[in-house]
Amino acid sequence: MIDVVLADDQALVRGGFRALLDAQEGMRVVAEAADGAEAERLAHEHRPHVVLMDVRMPGTDGLTATRRIAADPGLRDVRIIILTTFELDEYVFEALRGGASGFLVKDTEPAELIQAVRVVAAGEALLSPSVTRRLIAEFASRAKEPVLARELDLLTEREREVLSLVGTGMTNEEIAQRLFMSPATAKTHVSRTMMKLRARDRAQLVVIAYESGLVKPGWT
Repeated sequence: MIDVVLADDQALVRGGFRALLDAQEGMRVVAEAADGAEAERLAHEHRPHVVLMDVRMPGTDGLTATRRIAADPGLRDVRIIILTTFELDEYVFEALRGGASGFLVKDTEPAELIQAVRVVAAGEALLSPSVTRRLIAEFASRAKEPVLARELDLLTEREREVLSLVGTGMTNEEIAQRLFMSPATAKTHVSRTMMKLRARDRAQLVVIAYESGLVKPGWT
C-alpha cells in the first residue's frame, strides 16, 4: 500500500487529488495539510511514501517544508513531489535542489499523476527530461550556493562521467550502453556518486551536474 500525504492550501484541490488517489488499487491518502508546517508534522506522524507538496502555501511554504523533510534522517524514505502552476518556476528548482524527487504541473493528466506517485514511491526520481532539464538549465547558473569543486574532487573520473550522463537525462541502461558496462555496474556508479555528493536521489544529481558545469544547457 502506497501512503500519500496531500499538502495544498486549497481544500478543493486536495479533495480532487484524494478522490483520484483513493480510487486506485494499492494507494491511499492518509492525511491532508493546508500549509508546509502541517505537512512536515504529518510526515513525521504518518511516515508516508509520498508527499504531494504545493510549492506556494501561506505560512510555511512548500519549499521550506521540502527542505526540512529532506534534511531529516528520520524521514529518509519519504519522497516529495512538488505541485506547481508553472513549469519554469524558480521555487521548483530550489525544491529539486533541496531534495524533492520531481515535480508536476497541477493540470497534469490523472493517469500521469498516478504513475508519478508509483514511480516516486518505488524510489525513483520523477524526471521528465525535457521539462526538468529546461527548468534546471534556466536557474542553475543563478544558484546562490553552487557545488564546490572540492565536492566533485571526491568523485573518480568514471563517476564524473556517469554524473554528466545522468545530467543529460540518461537512464542507467542508456549509461551502460554508452560506457560499455552492465546496467548493474552503471547503477552502482550512480549510487556511489549520490552517496559521495550527499544527493537524496537522481533529481539532485541532475541539478549538481548543471551547477558544477559538467553539463551545459543545450547538451544532449
